[in-house]
Amino acid sequence: METRTLETPEVDLVHDVAGPLPPADGRPPLLMIGQPMDASGFRALASHFDDRTVVTYDPRGLGRSIRHDGRTESDPEVQARDLHALVASLGAGPVDVFASSGGAVTALAWVAAFPDDVATLVAHEPPLISVLPDAEAAVRGYDRARAAYEERGWGAGMAAFVGFTSWPGEFTDEFFAQPLPDPAAFGMPTQDDGSRDDPILSDRSQPVVRYAVDVPALEKAPTRVVMAVGAESAGIFTARTTGIVAAQLDQQPMVFPGGHGGFAGEQDPWPGQATAFAARLREVFG
Repeated sequence: METRTLETPEVDLVHDVAGPLPPADGRPPLLMIGQPMDASGFRALASHFDDRTVVTYDPRGLGRSIRHDGRTESDPEVQARDLHALVASLGAGPVDVFASSGGAVTALAWVAAFPDDVATLVAHEPPLISVLPDAEAAVRGYDRARAAYEERGWGAGMAAFVGFTSWPGEFTDEFFAQPLPDPAAFGMPTQDDGSRDDPILSDRSQPVVRYAVDVPALEKAPTRVVMAVGAESAGIFTARTTGIVAAQLDQQPMVFPGGHGGFAGEQDPWPGQATAFAARLREVFG
């Protein structure tokens, strides 16, 4: 694996390339992207594609990719431009893409803006609040988790966020009547370390969850867009958003092993089902 840096005036975009460029077999490179996860989160999944050239990267402001633009928020449309520049620097597009969570939001923005960059996109559980029928209540639930973070720190905020993202179905009065989860119940710290720059719980994540998908642009694109959902995610926030976007694109979500982090390694701190997930992904890419 070779680590490279694409230097631009706004960011030093660090990415890892495993395999030759251009690929020796003529197949497109396989790019894996997340948000707020950096390249390290795809190590287990990428290991199952040693017959392909795989590229992983750290989005601007995360991991090793240092920003020079004076900003902190994660904007899908800005990151779409980063990915466009990255693929151009590889000289091997269009690419196949597996994108998960906020990375799937960025990937949808990328295909809408630069449709010739991507051959096939598998968009796994994008957290798109605006598409929900209960979007107003969802914003309220999301803001409640952010408020817990601002008031009591990371453990309290993340516990509230887990409670929000794991709630089955629409965000009803029953959801808001429940007390916020105890971080200790999730093995999270109860002490506040004073930091307020978490990429999920701070204002940095606002453009991701509030992004509005450009469905007409996706329909016009030559890209094959596959909306994907975890088998264990039924009814929760990101499964509902995935199903709605899939319906807007006149398709059914493709079901993958595990839940929201199903692509993670079986021995990772938050275990996934990387082996079975990779097999399913191979089926999709063909």
